[in-house]
Amino acid sequence: MTIRVILVDDHLLIRRGLRDTLAETGDIRVVGEAGDYGELRQLLHRQPCDVLLLDVNLPGRSGIDALRSLVEEGHPVRSVVLSQHSEDQYGIRAFRAGAMAYLNKTAAPELIVEAVRTVAAGRKYVTPELAQVLADSVASGSTGSHEQLSDREMQTLVLIARGHRLSEIAARLTLSPKTVSVYRARVLEKLGLSSNAELATYAMRKGLID
Repeated sequence: MTIRVILVDDHLLIRRGLRDTLAETGDIRVVGEAGDYGELRQLLHRQPCDVLLLDVNLPGRSGIDALRSLVEEGHPVRSVVLSQHSEDQYGIRAFRAGAMAYLNKTAAPELIVEAVRTVAAGRKYVTPELAQVLADSVASGSTGSHEQLSDREMQTLVLIARGHRLSEIAARLTLSPKTVSVYRARVLEKLGLSSNAELATYAMRKGLID
């Protein structure tokens, strides 16, 4: 049985690499590609799939937000979330939103293939790294104060901690600088911090940035 996959990533080269990797398997076929949530919705109306390979960082709307919307709308889609971020940043968030697997984009091609096959079979795929994050959260009774942040707030936190200016963050997330400023203010309030320097220190202490 052929596993039908839809790729969702705003970078054409990444989609091409994933498509080539999956095409080599023989039992997995890419039946569609989308660069953002709007394109994905239109595609799902005309093209059914077995697994959605979804990037976290989509323009205008994060992949996790998109996943939540699909679940709320009743789309029976099994999703593998891919991200350039580590498991402790978005792994738990992705599973809470309805994902069945979460992988870093640096993962070996065979792991991505294994995740797709596992999810297509109706089972969750958990990497050793994410398993450790889950174990740590259970042991501490909490996943960390940053877990109370929304997805956009989390993205804003990480980008500020990496030294990006609000205008740069706005361009990357396809938002207005004013909206990013609001997210920054919310992050500071929720974490009980008062400056970008404190945000960076917090992010480094929690392992959110290298």
